[in-house]
Amino acid sequence: MNQIKAETLSKEDFLKLSRFIYQLSGIKMPESKKILVEARLRKRLKDLNIQSFKKYCEFLFSEEGSRNEITQMVDVITTNKTDFYREPKQFEFLKQTALKELSIVNGAGIIRPVNIWSAGCSTGEEPYTLAIELQEYANYSLGFKFNLIATDISTRVLEAACRGVYEESKISEIPPQIIKKYFLRSKDRSKKLVRVTPLIRNSVRFKWLNFMQEDYGLEQKFDIIFCRNVIIYFDKDTQENLIRRLLDYIVPGGYLFLGHSESIIKSNFPVTQVIASTYRKI
Repeated sequence: MNQIKAETLSKEDFLKLSRFIYQLSGIKMPESKKILVEARLRKRLKDLNIQSFKKYCEFLFSEEGSRNEITQMVDVITTNKTDFYREPKQFEFLKQTALKELSIVNGAGIIRPVNIWSAGCSTGEEPYTLAIELQEYANYSLGFKFNLIATDISTRVLEAACRGVYEESKISEIPPQIIKKYFLRSKDRSKKLVRVTPLIRNSVRFKWLNFMQEDYGLEQKFDIIFCRNVIIYFDKDTQENLIRRLLDYIVPGGYLFLGHSESIIKSNFPVTQVIASTYRKI
């Protein structure tokens, strides 16, 4: 085990890995990320009892590795930072403006369900926040209906999202009345865990999806897409291609929500900005 700890990822092997990760997922891994990649891959070396990064790369690119290890590698490399009610102004805009506008323009939510996609959903905090807000909206809007799909490239985070179990600290910023309605506390109080209620868990359909794949396998168009803190990991060309594909999935008058540090050059796309990092398709 000491050999693994002392071993460092060579520049040559890092370049091989970074090129492979980019081709596979579109995620850019500049040389400044070398230490991060090295730290995250150490767990795979330990689990596989492989004594060096060079041997790990040989295994990853072997026939057996391509069958069994690629998914594991993606799971440890991808970033999964997320929170409930992250960037709350966007959820306020969703409730106060977007849902009302969509119902007026095309009857979304009333004549037919509002279709929403949480793209890059990580461990589920974003889609569950959406489900809670949509359920709250439905409580005061007779007949309101919604469909909510959530996708990610990491099977590990999707499994965690499906379970819907979180540490109590994760919900510390959520209003008490929302916690009471939509979260269940563990019977063993020493564990300090909560679980999203079945009503909310069952309202989200989770699906594996790689933004680089040719066919997303999504049959419907969406009124709203949340794709927040995702495109920052891609280079400019990949960002523009992804935004173009996402907009193709949005109905006219629908909304695209990006992360707080992400934006669209409006002249390149048929959108108008409505609030920070939030756009409406023209």
